[in-house]
Amino acid sequence: MLQHLAGRVWLYPHDPDPDAIRPSVAVIADDHGSVLVDAGNSPEHARAIRTAITAAGLPAPRWLVYTHHHWDHIWGASAWPDVDVIAHESAVDLLTAEAGRPWSHQFLHDEVEANPKLGPSFRARALAVPDWTDFRIVLPDRTFADTLTLPTGVVLRHVGGNHAPDSLIAVSDGVALLGDAFYPPPYHLRAPDDTIDYAMVKQLLSEQHDWYVDAHSAPRTRSAALAGS
Repeated sequence: MLQHLAGRVWLYPHDPDPDAIRPSVAVIADDHGSVLVDAGNSPEHARAIRTAITAAGLPAPRWLVYTHHHWDHIWGASAWPDVDVIAHESAVDLLTAEAGRPWSHQFLHDEVEANPKLGPSFRARALAVPDWTDFRIVLPDRTFADTLTLPTGVVLRHVGGNHAPDSLIAVSDGVALLGDAFYPPPYHLRAPDDTIDYAMVKQLLSEQHDWYVDAHSAPRTRSAALAGS
């Protein structure tokens, strides 16, 4: 179920099971239509979030923001009808390439056979999408270069980073929704010395948001984030 965080910001929490790779999804409620930050890791995940939005009595999403192009943040998009999908401009080519891959359980199996480092991610994808019949990757309707302010006042800002070049953050009501922006590269691309982007973390903390929410951890107040808890 949705949890109220602050102001208009609600959160559908992440799954603490690391094997599930199911990140949190934020809903920024507004009478003009809600802003959804990330789509869920599958159509099934998206449908559960949509049910929770209805149960909470919040306005239906009108905008869907991709914090970055990785599968667990965008694979639920096909289950969100009538939304304006927004991403950083560098996401288009990355998502186009992903959309062109022949996604199926056999394809996942073959890719892991060729590169065992893909195992954790691809096993989670197989669990997330049991049926590929209607699966599709949704490209953005709109992109931006540096910053974009939505009609509801939600500010989107490109931050890039080592995890994904298209990473952006969304800021509203004292809450910074970070996706995976400061994370190291994905496991199959990670070098032994890759670590958290501490320079980005320092910059984000200097902005003095009330809440910091990355997609695979519980929300942190600024004081908790400064304390490293």
